[in-house]
Amino acid sequence: MTTATVMILAGGKSSRMGTNKALLPMDGKANIELIKDQLTPFFSDIIVVTNDFEAYEFLKVPMVKDEYIGKGPLAGIHTGLKNSKTETNLFVACDMPFVSGELAKYLIELCDDYEGVVPRINGTLHPLFSVFKKSALPKVEQCLQEDRLRIRDLLEKLQILYVNERELEGVMVGNIEKIFYNMNYPLDYEKARNWQK
Repeated sequence: MTTATVMILAGGKSSRMGTNKALLPMDGKANIELIKDQLTPFFSDIIVVTNDFEAYEFLKVPMVKDEYIGKGPLAGIHTGLKNSKTETNLFVACDMPFVSGELAKYLIELCDDYEGVVPRINGTLHPLFSVFKKSALPKVEQCLQEDRLRIRDLLEKLQILYVNERELEGVMVGNIEKIFYNMNYPLDYEKARNWQK
């Protein structure tokens, strides 16, 4: 087991999807349960960051609430770091049904000398399948207090290791596009369901 905590971010409004993305059925389970199941063999500590405890009770994992309400994913990262008992933490969005536990473990192994590890796949940053150290918390807090809510603003303040698809090829389990796929719109959900067939 990896000595790091997984934080599943499930605090979004899902306004573009029109329904709660975390609870969309995937492969006979709620999407968020699928994510949890893929990470459980590698991590003993999994926490859900949410403002709706009732919705996720069925996962039987600890849950924590945002201190900064309505401030987006950055507030979720803040909550996760503040409540974590480990220095190294993996953050994963609740709308990524195909996450890889092996890849998550590898990202954590890369984090030693950095405050975070962020994949850059086909030129796109994926800060919501990334690693952040607890020591980054003061800088996260500073961004929130200054109302600089873009995760990019935070990344500029931290010592981040960026890894691209070529550097991840050795540990990739399956299709890289699929692992980093996230669902924002109903069409994205349909595509994900077709992938499962």
